[in-house]
Amino acid sequence: MNQDLNVEFLDNLKTLDPQKNSDFEGGQVISHLFEGLYTQEADGTYAPALATSFDVSPDKLTYTFHLRPDSVWSNGEPVTAHDFVYAWRRLADPKTASSYADFLANMKVKNARSVIDGKISPSELGVSAPDDHTFVVMLDTPIAYLIPMISHSSTYPVPKSVVETLGDAWTKPGNLVGNGAYVLKSNDIGQKIVIARNERYWDNAKTIINSVTFHIINDDNQALTRYLAGELDATRIPAGQFLRLKKDYPDQAFTRPNACTYSYVFNIGEKGPTALKDVRVRKALSYAIDRDIIVNNILQAGQRPAYSWTHWAMSGFRMPDIDFAHWSQAERVAKAKELLAQAGFGPSNPLKIDIAYNTSEGHKKIAVAIQQFWKGVGVNATLSNMEFKVLLDRMREGSFDVARYGWCADYDEASSFLNVFAEKTNYAGYVNERYLQLMNQSTTSADPNADYQKAELLLAEDMPVAPIYFYAGVGLVKPDIRGIPVKSAGASWNAKDVYRVVK
Repeated sequence: MNQDLNVEFLDNLKTLDPQKNSDFEGGQVISHLFEGLYTQEADGTYAPALATSFDVSPDKLTYTFHLRPDSVWSNGEPVTAHDFVYAWRRLADPKTASSYADFLANMKVKNARSVIDGKISPSELGVSAPDDHTFVVMLDTPIAYLIPMISHSSTYPVPKSVVETLGDAWTKPGNLVGNGAYVLKSNDIGQKIVIARNERYWDNAKTIINSVTFHIINDDNQALTRYLAGELDATRIPAGQFLRLKKDYPDQAFTRPNACTYSYVFNIGEKGPTALKDVRVRKALSYAIDRDIIVNNILQAGQRPAYSWTHWAMSGFRMPDIDFAHWSQAERVAKAKELLAQAGFGPSNPLKIDIAYNTSEGHKKIAVAIQQFWKGVGVNATLSNMEFKVLLDRMREGSFDVARYGWCADYDEASSFLNVFAEKTNYAGYVNERYLQLMNQSTTSADPNADYQKAELLLAEDMPVAPIYFYAGVGLVKPDIRGIPVKSAGASWNAKDVYRVVK
């Protein structure tokens, strides 16, 4: 039976280096090529992967992971605890310039903050390998969600000898050495990425799918056409077409909570426009967005309007009570006009602002709608469409006014969202000492949700970002495919858990 998969992929890969990747889709491919200590299952729970078990000290500051002795790299060399030490030091090392370095500080790994800031050597990071199969992690502060965090791709091991011999070329086809269930066969920019089974993977005997081809298609309607023609086994659904497709293909179309929040981020950093440094302007722009129209008229697939940042489906999270969520849209628009007038903008001096968004029919529809919402309160917005990589580069450089921004949870806990604005590298350039204090104290609070709610209220008051809607995972999967999660929020998929059945 054919056990090859063909799926759509939104855009070109930025990198396959676990310590340098920063986007969700890149993480999806990386998770096929590499494996970390623990992994997230299709039902959203976490299970041992390269680790078989762990011990934690009574003060909860030292975790000792026991590694699988039979795991090898795709070149046949053994995977050891020293590979984890190398990868984690590399992640923290300022020379790597990883946009995920702060992840180690959020994990509270001992000395991570000082290493990331270049104050001490990476060798002083709180990790060690007393032997080949024992990896020790020391923390500055206990946290309750370390295990979910170590399932993230930035914490995966990498082979030191290959990385240091080949430099940036180590992730190219033919060079890349991984320890995951699949190996990289090709990466044709703008066309497709092909991966095939890793015969040396420790659990290869249970792997069924032989190869996966990720077809790069950034036109949702084109992806749908190719799915319906039988070229793809799974694809996303274009905005506004879920209800029709659910009626026509009830056994294939699905929607589920997806732990991502769609938003527009305001540049309040040094290079941002002066107008956006005024919180009254940022609030006005956020209030003027009619989220109900976006969710009910444009998307129509189970998404929910978002007036706060953290996705409602995060495990154990209690939603904050945001005042303007209770207002009518007419009240929000009236308040937006009032705030803009207070900030000096009006018919004789309209606010002019640019919206940057990456290529996608859905993103375009929403950008056009928001342009009209803002026009209704006297704001002239221009639209700038670009590839995702270009948009990411511009956000990193601070070269934008307002940018489309989606954040997906790295792990199933509210801090995965809230820590974004506690990091120095957040795209908005947002810094609030009270916010940082709340997030720091949440790690040891008996009830972190109380701190999370206060942090959410601060975000609503400072408005560095306008949350727009909470994602739903909306897609089509052929009826003979099993193992792709279609129910759990935040659960990612891995082809090693997928298989095709006889229909």
